[in-house]
Amino acid sequence: MNRIAGIPALQERVGAVLGVSDWVTIEQERIQAFADATGDQQWIHVDRERCERESPYRTPIAHGYLTLSLLPMLSAQALTVEGVSARLNYGLNRVRFPAPVPSGSRVRATFRLKSVEPQGDNRFLVTTEATIELDGGSRPVCVAEMLAMYVV
Repeated sequence: MNRIAGIPALQERVGAVLGVSDWVTIEQERIQAFADATGDQQWIHVDRERCERESPYRTPIAHGYLTLSLLPMLSAQALTVEGVSARLNYGLNRVRFPAPVPSGSRVRATFRLKSVEPQGDNRFLVTTEATIELDGGSRPVCVAEMLAMYVV
């Protein structure tokens, strides 16, 4: 994990990679739990037999939003900014899912700092580009511009 010593040190790293997460395996049980939690039971995610017969991937694939939902966990593995009392999810500017995540595969994320904008009252809007890659894949499986409000 990369430890960044406060907002001034973070501001100096605009344009740089802040960290890379560990690899995480996306098991079918996680995909099914996400389908159950969201009500998205589309067969491409949950029906192994049908996927073997009809899917071009021959196995279920993770929901794009499941992949996106991993970003807080992956980010916490990759980096921490010290001297911050709160880090609040502020939203997303852009999200793309260029490639699928087959059940049983591994993913990890790289985080590159795009900007740190003072907002007053000891708050900073931090924009980070997260790129989630598939182990052995040739294209990213998710690219998202994350927004976080850091409070010091």
